[in-house]
Parts: sequence; structure tokens; C-alpha cells
Amino acid sequence: MSLQFYNVLHILGIALLFISLGGLALHSVNGGTRTTNQWRLIVAITHGVALALLLVSGFGMLAKLGFTGGIPAWAIVKMLLWLVFGGAIAFVGRSARLAKVFFFLLPLLGALSAYLAIYKPF
Repeated sequence: MSLQFYNVLHILGIALLFISLGGLALHSVNGGTRTTNQWRLIVAITHGVALALLLVSGFGMLAKLGFTGGIPAWAIVKMLLWLVFGGAIAFVGRSARLAKVFFFLLPLLGALSAYLAIYKPF
């Protein structure tokens, strides 16, 4: 598969990740709870599919870019950010206060992830 194919899959994963976490955050901020969220299962599935797409397409792009001998440091940081995004679903839905923090924090972490991928600073 081509680099462009992996790139499109990665962008799809990003979109699904942010729509799932953003929707969950808005539900929590508006007073919703885990028990009142009728779309809880769909949000969780969307979040999981997003993480899988990001992981597979990210490693596919690394292979296509020729990073087969070892994983560069910037990619390791991106994998750590992937873990943060993976765990975020557990915290976003817990309280309105946490959801407000994550609503603004997660896009900043997404921008950091994009910066690392575009500039490959280390």
C-alpha cells in the first residue's frame, strides 16, 4: 500500500478519535453521565477503531518512509501520545470538570503530535 493510503487512514483515525472524545466531553459538560449516554457503546467502538487505524497507519507510514531499522525518537513520543489519547476516554466521561480540561488539552496534544510528524525534530 502507498504512503498516501496510510496518510488517508491516519487522517480518518484522527477524525474518529476527536469526534469520539469531543462528543463524550460535550455530553459530560452538559451534565450527562455514563448511564445516561445512549451512544456510549458507539463512542467506545469509534474510539477503539480510531486508535487501531492510527496505530496501523502510523507504523505503515514509518515503513514506507524507510524507518525499518529502529523507531525514531519523535515516533516514540507520538506513541506515548497515542497512549494518552487511548486512556483519555476513561477520564473525559468521569466528570464535567475533567471533560472541560480535556476538551482544550486534547487538541493541543493533537497539535503536538502533528508537529512531531511534520517536522521530525529529533
